Amino acid sequence: MVKEGEKAPDFSLADADGKTVRLSDFRGSVVVLYFYPRDDTPGCTREACSFRDAHEAILARKAVVLGVSADTVKSHGKFRDKYGLPFTLLADPERTAIESYGVWVEKKMYGKTVHGVQRSTFVIGPEGVVLRVFPKVSPEGHAAEVLAALA
Repeated sequence: MVKEGEKAPDFSLADADGKTVRLSDFRGSVVVLYFYPRDDTPGCTREACSFRDAHEAILARKAVVLGVSADTVKSHGKFRDKYGLPFTLLADPERTAIESYGVWVEKKMYGKTVHGVQRSTFVIGPEGVVLRVFPKVSPEGHAAEVLAALA
């Protein structure tokens, strides 16, 4: 997993409208980059909605939110529209960013070993350096944790 103080790996991914977005497009801004397992699942929906509800406060701290999962562009569009998400969702079905940040991990699910995205958030400074890492995030209260880190 990428660590605090390291340069954030750049990436180029499609957003929910199919437009290419690069992390480097946000140089000069603070970026809240969060990785989540799957669109429209209970935990991921709670997390996304908490970022939605805190969005104005995050913007007031001069930061932007980018959500990344291995879902498709179409899935992200539906998820964004269903919950009124005001921030960018990025599709990473090839897991390039997911793997470069080290959040593709082995997990235990119902007694079976599977691979999947470990819910994690990276706060990246204006110069592209990781300022804060939140590994193994719990959806409840996470937006508040991020806001505190941005203060």
